[in-house]
Amino acid sequence: MLKACLLTALGVAALALPASSAAVSGAAPQARASAFVPDDPGRGVIPGGWQQEQWNFTGPYGVNALGAWRHLIAARRPGGAGVVVAVVDSGVAYRNRPPYRRSPDLQGFRFVRGHDFVEEDSFPDDESGHGTHVASTIAEATDNGIGLTGLAYGVRIMPVRVLDRSDEGSPPQIARGIRWAAAHGAEVINVSIEFSEQTRSFDVRDVIAAIAFAHRQGAVVVAAAGNTGSERVVLPARARHAIAVGSTTEHGCLSDFSNVGRGLDLVAPGGGGDAELADDPRCDPADDTLRDIFQVTFGADDRRRFAISDRFEGTSMAAPHVSAVAALVIASGVIGRDPTPAAVEARLEATARDLGAPGVDRRYGSGLLDAETATRRGPPVRPPPPPAPG
Repeated sequence: MLKACLLTALGVAALALPASSAAVSGAAPQARASAFVPDDPGRGVIPGGWQQEQWNFTGPYGVNALGAWRHLIAARRPGGAGVVVAVVDSGVAYRNRPPYRRSPDLQGFRFVRGHDFVEEDSFPDDESGHGTHVASTIAEATDNGIGLTGLAYGVRIMPVRVLDRSDEGSPPQIARGIRWAAAHGAEVINVSIEFSEQTRSFDVRDVIAAIAFAHRQGAVVVAAAGNTGSERVVLPARARHAIAVGSTTEHGCLSDFSNVGRGLDLVAPGGGGDAELADDPRCDPADDTLRDIFQVTFGADDRRRFAISDRFEGTSMAAPHVSAVAALVIASGVIGRDPTPAAVEARLEATARDLGAPGVDRRYGSGLLDAETATRRGPPVRPPPPPAPG
């Protein structure tokens, strides 16, 4: 069996919706000459309040979302408009059909046809909230006066369900889901799923073959590196053609649960506490105030009650940041109109912020994902080093 790469469950936080929320469009905003700062209120009512909660987008150790959004608006592809991102997961809250309800912050006509490999039908409804959280980090409606923001708010989401309500599934399901997504036009495929550390490549050869198929089809496959804090990146992230993503905290430290080791490509915000790394001055394992990844989703006990969760952490939460920025890079045209998966990965790695030892290392890979630098026109340039602690 394989399981969603998730550590903690849904917290309780009311989602503030405007009185006219049913009429609010989730369409991408029009191009503007000035900086784009969305009006999403977060859990309050103040326009722009999302910045107080989404440290992962705009904080000192976030992914520099504002600069990337500005670049994509200038390229006339706001939020990565038009790119198809598959979320191979527990499904997504994408439609209003009892007992299911579309997430109020995933409105607009931004879904493409998906599939359910658990129930074997064409309705990949989420029953756990995990896939909806992942999809929201990637593509939640932005500048619509509701909830939070999505990093690639203009993309189209392809929901592919391979996990049940307990966030568990089988290798054949995940393999079929990846193949289906690639064959049906997904340009980026997010796989926030992990096998156990004992799983051998031979045991999941169908999944590895599916990732290779997706790569040949031109799809960027992004996967979670694992949540056991071990020195080994788990499968399927360890597969040759997957981008393996580790997790960092609000301090810019490695998350205490994040797997490291050979094959780790990038890190991105995933929440949690700091790892005990004596040689990294950013890390403070005693600090219990660090925040996880905020997004709108629902609890498994009530699929119709949506809230801004503050209790999701894991490399599952880090991976969709990379998927979103991969979509932004594709839409931006900074590396051509139809870049290969290898070219997209190289761009993300060459523009990441170096953490830890200089250059690529087993703890942080190529470094912390930087959306602004990745989508800036011109040759790849390393962004400045992170700010010093304190």
